[in-house]
Amino acid sequence: MDYISVNKEAWDKRTRIHLESKFYDVNGFLQGKSSLNPIELAELGNVQGKSLLHLQCHFGLDTLSWARLGAKVTGVDLSAEAIMQARSLAQKINIEANFIEQDVYLFGETNSQEFDIVFTSYGALCWLPDLNLWAQTVAKALKNGGQLCLVEFHGFNDLLSGYSYFPSSQPDIEDEGTYTENCPGEKSTMVTWPHSLSEIMTALINAGIRIESFNEYPYSPYECFEGLEQVQGKGYQMLFKGQQVPLVYAIKGRK
Repeated sequence: MDYISVNKEAWDKRTRIHLESKFYDVNGFLQGKSSLNPIELAELGNVQGKSLLHLQCHFGLDTLSWARLGAKVTGVDLSAEAIMQARSLAQKINIEANFIEQDVYLFGETNSQEFDIVFTSYGALCWLPDLNLWAQTVAKALKNGGQLCLVEFHGFNDLLSGYSYFPSSQPDIEDEGTYTENCPGEKSTMVTWPHSLSEIMTALINAGIRIESFNEYPYSPYECFEGLEQVQGKGYQMLFKGQQVPLVYAIKGRK
């Protein structure tokens, strides 16, 4: 199966839906609202004047939010629709940004630029079958002393939902609706892979990234899973037998 073509078609379709959703609130963004959450803002800190590569950037809200904070940004995504919309948004808010339509692995083969920061977040890694190749792409894109910031959904929630926690060479292939509120019933075929925390960190270490911190969070900033409940001022939590489930983690590393 050509999983890149399958997922590209799905994300082209999702992008058109997401642009009209309350979940992404594009109108609020155009009026100056940041799409970034407290977790990644605290993890990454001051980006003023730094070059930042955002892998799997979707249609660029987070990328452009980092640009508003002073970063010199480049966003990469496999979806032609997403990249077209990202470029349009950059023009509308008059911010300089570079957006590249490529899948992560092709970008890794062709990229020769080095960055101060590589950033990726929230539901990105499950679309990639080979994390060693991903980690090598990250390392190649970082300057010596450059920093990776990965903020991602925790695999523990997937396990409770009936998916494998441990890596597998065989993907999960499903017809899924999107996670935004405006079109939950419209489905696309999606191809994803499970990745454990140990697989992720080992891939980064083997690629020459030194892990500086690893943090886990019991709250998600997004209500995008079943069984979540809102906690005022915190976000959304999930309880299993009365105990909080880890929903998000953050890894910082340095080349």
